[in-house]
Amino acid sequence: MLILAIDTALDACAAAVLDTGTGQLIAQESQAMKRGHAEALMPLLARVMKESALPFAALDRVAVTTGPGSFTGLRVGLSAARGIALAAGKPVVGLTTLSAYAAPIVSEAGEAPVISAIDARHDHVYFQVVSGNGSSLIRPKVAPIAEALDAARFGAPHLVGNAAKVLADRWPADAPPPIKVDAEPAPDINWVAWLGAAVTPGTAPATPYYLRAPDAKPSQDVIGSQPAAS
Repeated sequence: MLILAIDTALDACAAAVLDTGTGQLIAQESQAMKRGHAEALMPLLARVMKESALPFAALDRVAVTTGPGSFTGLRVGLSAARGIALAAGKPVVGLTTLSAYAAPIVSEAGEAPVISAIDARHDHVYFQVVSGNGSSLIRPKVAPIAEALDAARFGAPHLVGNAAKVLADRWPADAPPPIKVDAEPAPDINWVAWLGAAVTPGTAPATPYYLRAPDAKPSQDVIGSQPAAS
């Protein structure tokens, strides 16, 4: 299966083409950025597809991150992914940034819980907690940092996400310390692609995944009206 993966939800603009048959990324590019995803994405996609030496019609599926993340950024990626899938006549699937952060750790089949955390500003984080085998311990939510730190009750965790260091710096002194802290600014596009290959299109919609109302309203010509996830 050939998967085009796209991520613009956080502080990167990234795309990759995965060949699941060989288990290899045949093309990829990631640029760190906090703003400017709209201007950067289409040229980046053109370079990735040129490197892959594939037409869009050869793809089997398009995968894209759906949030939580930057309201404007994630909608840029969603708009591009849905447009490409429609033009190529291929399915498009959506993956949350929290699951993409956790995926490489869960793949190692360790025993420690995994806390994925994304900065939600105003002393809040978007977070979820899964066990080492990926089963849910705390479903995705937005909450004060103090509430996220209550996850210390599950034992020494692996912290991942752009708010991982924030949690580590405020970790309860009387709790087992985190075994590892991966404060990456955005998920690994490789794992966005692999998750995109693993999900079922009918159960992984490419629609914005909001855990709270956005701070700003988009213009209708960005992506069109979409419901907010709760």
